[in-house]
Amino acid sequence: MAEPVLAVEGLRTHFFTKQGVVKAVDDVSFTVNRGEVLGLVGESGSGKSMTGYSIMGLIDPPGRVVAGSIRLNGTDLRALSPEGLRRIRGNRVAMIFQDPMMTLNPVLRIDAQMIEAILAHERTTEAAARARARDALGRVGIPSPDARLAAYPHQFSGGMRQRVAIAIALLNRPDLVIADEPTTALDVTIQGQILYEMQKLTAETGAALMWITHDLSVIAGLADRVCVMYAGRIVEQGTAEAVLGAPRHPYTRGLLDSVPSNNTRGVRLAQIPGMTPSLLELPPGCPFRERCPRARPDCVITPGITTLDDGRRLRCHYPLATPFPAALTVS
Repeated sequence: MAEPVLAVEGLRTHFFTKQGVVKAVDDVSFTVNRGEVLGLVGESGSGKSMTGYSIMGLIDPPGRVVAGSIRLNGTDLRALSPEGLRRIRGNRVAMIFQDPMMTLNPVLRIDAQMIEAILAHERTTEAAARARARDALGRVGIPSPDARLAAYPHQFSGGMRQRVAIAIALLNRPDLVIADEPTTALDVTIQGQILYEMQKLTAETGAALMWITHDLSVIAGLADRVCVMYAGRIVEQGTAEAVLGAPRHPYTRGLLDSVPSNNTRGVRLAQIPGMTPSLLELPPGCPFRERCPRARPDCVITPGITTLDDGRRLRCHYPLATPFPAALTVS
């Protein structure tokens, strides 16, 4: 079997604060293969974005990756020097942020930023770099790309700025693209166009795409595989068809039931009770147990990772479609 583009194993990212240690990412493992789209989903604060930042090497004090390996085409990114990471970032691996102003410099014209992103990693002429930048803007649906290259970020709408940020991420034809909810600010028509372009990129170049979002409808039409995160851990992962079509973890089921389109008209919207626990004060055992309708007394023991017959991986003592032990009652 071919080596995956990205292989993350046992990743732990902690933030050391005066209040205590925040375990933002806690024992996360997954792979992304060439031409594959991996969806990373979960509620806000579940650790999705921090997983992406950890891969990119963008965790600053008081945060630190304390354990695990991150391998890009077999190269351990944690072993690289800051200069080695700089050569890879924006070249072999790129990230699209939710806020485009994290990518764009407000005092530089768009052409200067895009051309610099190419020349920093490749020996080519400025004219060739400009032509590639113009084509990239056209691919993400920006009209009159020649005129737009001469504009400044403040002259674009929020959605247009996000499209420029996406174009910059794709400039150097990276092996891996990490997209952190990049279509949140876009209207439905442009969102569909961007999703189509991202799928086309993975199909044509073999690039791997990691799509971070809370929008399950986007993931259903985009991803090949899905990882569901809760409280810094992946609680269920498998093919999109299996995870979204027949979820086995109660949290995944709760997310799907919370989608308005999955509810009967006129019936009260389903929701997961309670709140996500503080990562400073996680309850013992399964972190979802205080919100879980299937929780039992032995859920105070942290569940290990179980591989099911269909290949999906699960962290749950009592997954769905598994009968409850007769001797136990709801706690």
